[in-house]
Amino acid sequence: MPGTLNRLLGTVTCWCVLTVSTVPLAAQYGATNGEWRSYGGDNGGTKYSPLDQIDASNFAELRIAWRWDSADAALDLEALREQRRGVSIRGLQATPLMVNGVLYLSTAMYQVAAIDAGTGETLWVHDPEVYRGGEPTHGYGSRGVAYWTDGDDERIFWGTSEGYLHAVNARTGDPVPDFGDNGRVDLTEGIPRATRGESNYQGRNLLGVKSPPVVIRDVVVTPTIISDFVVRKEAPPGWLKGIDARTGDTRWIFRTVPEGDDFGADTWLNESWRYSGNVNVWPPMSADDETGYVFLPTGTPTSDYYGGHRPGDNLFAESLVAVDGETGQRMWHFQAVHHGVWDYDFPAAPSLVDITVDGRRIKAIAQVSKQAFTYVFDRVTGDPVWPIEERPVETDTDLEGEVLSPTQPFPTKPPPFDYQGVTIDDLIDFTPEIRAMAVDAVRNFRLGPLFTPPMLSVEGGLQGTIQRPQIGGAATWSGSAVDPDTGLLYVPSSNRFSVLKYYTPDPTEGGNLRFTQSDFGSGTQPGLPQGLPLFKPPYSRITAINLNAGEHAWMQPNGDGDRLRNHPMLRDLDLPPLGGEGRAGPVVTKTLLVSALSAGGSDGGPRLVARNKSTGAVVGSIDLPAGAIGTPMTYLHEGTQYIALTIGGEVPGLVALRVP
Repeated sequence: MPGTLNRLLGTVTCWCVLTVSTVPLAAQYGATNGEWRSYGGDNGGTKYSPLDQIDASNFAELRIAWRWDSADAALDLEALREQRRGVSIRGLQATPLMVNGVLYLSTAMYQVAAIDAGTGETLWVHDPEVYRGGEPTHGYGSRGVAYWTDGDDERIFWGTSEGYLHAVNARTGDPVPDFGDNGRVDLTEGIPRATRGESNYQGRNLLGVKSPPVVIRDVVVTPTIISDFVVRKEAPPGWLKGIDARTGDTRWIFRTVPEGDDFGADTWLNESWRYSGNVNVWPPMSADDETGYVFLPTGTPTSDYYGGHRPGDNLFAESLVAVDGETGQRMWHFQAVHHGVWDYDFPAAPSLVDITVDGRRIKAIAQVSKQAFTYVFDRVTGDPVWPIEERPVETDTDLEGEVLSPTQPFPTKPPPFDYQGVTIDDLIDFTPEIRAMAVDAVRNFRLGPLFTPPMLSVEGGLQGTIQRPQIGGAATWSGSAVDPDTGLLYVPSSNRFSVLKYYTPDPTEGGNLRFTQSDFGSGTQPGLPQGLPLFKPPYSRITAINLNAGEHAWMQPNGDGDRLRNHPMLRDLDLPPLGGEGRAGPVVTKTLLVSALSAGGSDGGPRLVARNKSTGAVVGSIDLPAGAIGTPMTYLHEGTQYIALTIGGEVPGLVALRVP
């Protein structure tokens, strides 16, 4: 691509390493002391605990010890819905923290509660009243909080839908008066084009927060979510801030959209960095307590599916960036998608783990992706553990002004953990009749490998490009978990597809993009009768990846797919497990891999399953009273191990399970 950074067309050995640390690193051991102090158990995002009281022999005996109903249910929801559209309390997506016998949890309405870990009793609730601050960027829902202490003071941090970072006393829930403006910091300050009070064409806030911050060496780094539904090429950039945990002062800003003489600004041709935005970090992040590095999985630029207004590779979009947590200095980066138009941004926090490759010990970081790749690096230097190759990809598109990158990075190891691209051979073929229906369903769509360019829908002709994995990705925000003892990385994933529909926004309504996407699913979609799947199974799966070898250890469907196998055209067939029962986030213990499925319980409903970590075989299953929303966690309280997770329902809640 003209004017971009020089790229080798062969093997990538390292991407722009600026600094190599000589600090000796200690192993990552996951959650410690029976607690769960970070979203991923530890700052390294392992989602691992060495607890072993709950094992294969007693998992099926788990019972609900207590249930906590969301504090949102106490709000006057009827009155709020008269003021705000879309008010919902069902997005209870958070994974709670557990510190000193107390669970800390954020709700769909961004309230934060402290809950007794043994009884489920509410200790305090803090309501930041986000409903006064406009419509959330991407709906109501918060995925968690962060904890900080200096040994005396204890604080809980979280971001909210109207773009504030809040701090409250962990013991009382009271705002910290000397943090920012009486306990909150305005995240829009200093961010171009992020004027408070402005909204997108849907009337939603331009900038907010869904995922929890990460705290490293007295610095709070918080993700932001920026509206994807835009009609203008101008948008706020998702610059990252390092905020002093004591004062709320901004210590540093990392410009994810570089400007001027910044490194990477020349990858935004025609100085498109002057108006382009997004490139935010919307999922959780990870950090290395030893080096002090924070790892930023960045998003797609404006707009997600059309790049004609932002020619070039567009650093640091769709990249993994390591920055020094105390200074914000970029230490290294890797861009996974050049000039992205598929919304293949990184969806989850990376996992830190020490591995041994060919006899060499490596302090590694593993980043799973929407496109079903796992990128593995030395987390100190940024060097790929296995070669990552720049390979030619198709670039032909009928979107005027679009110039796609001629190459994209492909890891040579590990293999993909789910399907990529579409061919006729991928279509469902359980019977000749079903096969013929599937072939007919895709006849007016463009098929091709991963990174096949998007196309316009044409009346009476081509209806667009089938994109697989879907825009939501094979992996999602719940991400992966890793066992530090074995180096096995566990990744739930989904086998789904997308077809985008484009339109030219009306200039009289402020639109200046040549093209933007309609609401997801608004275009013509290839489909089969009565909800038959278009492609071969499994429709969801979980994969164990041996990071020491760069190979799959095992791959299992996530569930039997009973709802599909009961389809009138399938019920008489002898089918293997089909999957399709979700891709909920996993938690790993000393002996088990635990995750939630949406079906397969004793009454056909949702369940929590335990797997053998070495084989993937299900060794235990219990019914859940409602479907899981957040990722499970585990903790020890007064000598008893619990597993806790958020579940849905009219009033969603948090349940804690233990063996009686």
